[in-house]
Amino acid sequence: MEKSASSSSSSSSLEPAAKKQKPNDDPPKPSDKGSAVGREDYVAMLKADRKATAKSILDFDFNKKRVRILSDAKTIEDGKQGVLYWMSRDARVQDNWAFLFAQKLALKNDLPLHVCFNLVPKFLDATIRHFKFMLKGLEEVAEECRKLNIQFHLLRGSAGENVPAFVKKHKIGGVVCDFSPLRVPMKWVDEVRKALPMEIPLCQVDAHNIVPVWVTSDKQEYAARTIRAKVNKNLPTYLTPFPPLVKHPFTADFEADPISWTQVLDTLQVDRTVEAVEWATPGYAGGVKTLQTFVEKRLGKFNDKRNDPTENALSNLSPWFHFGQIAVQRAVLTVKKHGKRYSESVASFCEEAIVRRELSDNFCFHNKNYDNLQGAYDWARKTLDDHRKDKRVYCYSREELETAKTHDDLWNSAQLQMVKEGKMHGFLRMYWAKKILEWTKTPEEALETAIYLNDRYSLDGRDPNGYVGCMWSIAGIHDQGWKEREIFGKIRYMNYDGCKRKFNVNAFVVRYGGKVHRRK
Repeated sequence: MEKSASSSSSSSSLEPAAKKQKPNDDPPKPSDKGSAVGREDYVAMLKADRKATAKSILDFDFNKKRVRILSDAKTIEDGKQGVLYWMSRDARVQDNWAFLFAQKLALKNDLPLHVCFNLVPKFLDATIRHFKFMLKGLEEVAEECRKLNIQFHLLRGSAGENVPAFVKKHKIGGVVCDFSPLRVPMKWVDEVRKALPMEIPLCQVDAHNIVPVWVTSDKQEYAARTIRAKVNKNLPTYLTPFPPLVKHPFTADFEADPISWTQVLDTLQVDRTVEAVEWATPGYAGGVKTLQTFVEKRLGKFNDKRNDPTENALSNLSPWFHFGQIAVQRAVLTVKKHGKRYSESVASFCEEAIVRRELSDNFCFHNKNYDNLQGAYDWARKTLDDHRKDKRVYCYSREELETAKTHDDLWNSAQLQMVKEGKMHGFLRMYWAKKILEWTKTPEEALETAIYLNDRYSLDGRDPNGYVGCMWSIAGIHDQGWKEREIFGKIRYMNYDGCKRKFNVNAFVVRYGGKVHRRK
């Protein structure tokens, strides 16, 4: 794991050289699509909010504890020709602490600002559905960068090779990257760190969490109850308004290569059978519209109805959160400001968007086995092992599960929802994963299958929340031991009758068309 800079070192070392001075959701109903006619334009409103906060990042009291220095170099040397923000997890221009910090360094050193995104042709089980959503958002980022006199570069291949090569070729003086706790992005950062010239500072900013992971806790937290107070005590410091990222006054001496987004899509080495969904418009503007419809139409129902899959009560924001196209912090600020009359729903949304989400990042950051049973608590591994040989009444192959051919019409409907819409209602995602444990040969196979299906079809797949959701359901992470029973052992149990007591199962089944399948 990369070293962390202390607050004192980051305070001095990140200044320039002396040269010059929201959760798991349900896709919206058709009536929710688009912006609200005749109502306030949230994009314009948020722009005004940033402008009222500060003129630019130079006039804003930026908290340097958001930053950790990964390099031995601490300052930008004289004679350099730019600052680079290597964008990865947080693919947006505004409301992005990493981008803002990069602009601050560039402005303080009177240097041009560049942004690069390093695209890999294949990433885990991501399909064309995920790449289309991501690339459409990046196209919006590139256009906004152009308007702000910032060059946007799309690099292809290995970040460990491309980013250092770009730095050397264009005499970049410092690199800022964003943060992900997952092993592959962390490996990319480590490769870049090792390959950068020794004089180049590499700074990492947690632009995804409201309270940076390394501030909240220095260890894996056991559950929401152990991390909640640690997060909440830091919110007065970190849950602040955003200043604007402004038009950059220093122009680069070269232009980025033009990007053919269609051609980029055509060259990806990914599964093209899982197509894009229609309900979710990628990019910052699409995320803001979804936030607006949540505040205006669904927030009032969130507290009481969010666990009812037949109600349209969820935020629907998880795809935009996952791809970093809208900041969780922005969503929280907006919900708190415009949802005051729904105080219980606001509190419930903040619990899920802040505490539960940051608990997931904490788990993945401090537990290298976040996606396998070695990462589970001792009690959970033992109880699953004790019941490993229990008889399974039903046992399905991955293909049967993927094609929704089980005896359970509710489970099948939930799977079909995820396949068709790229999302599954959060309550059903728990039921869905627990039934996979019940219907597969081993706990290991169950966890692998749940992660595979989630990562393949959900727009928010390959995310700490997804890994923790599967680990909670199958391996008891952030949970406790319950009454012992067959197969599950002491892992929390869920069943069809329990769902029937909570919501109208038939209504959900009719909506998504799940059928009972019997083996002949």
